Amino acid sequence: MDGEFLDQQTLTETIEGLREQHVALNHEVDALTENGVIDQLKYARLKKEKLRIKDAISHLEDQLTPDIIA
Repeated sequence: MDGEFLDQQTLTETIEGLREQHVALNHEVDALTENGVIDQLKYARLKKEKLRIKDAISHLEDQLTPDIIA
């Protein structure tokens, strides 16, 4: 049971870290668009990284919630 708790705790901490990264990237994207001068390549990379992090968060959250067979 303790191993399961540690795994959940580790997953939760990882999710929180990814959420912080996602927020930081969101601020960076916002700052780029507010400046009016948009480096399209950097903008695309940031958006892609945000999406990758969002997908990783979803994947980890799925591991935290047990599968319920309906």
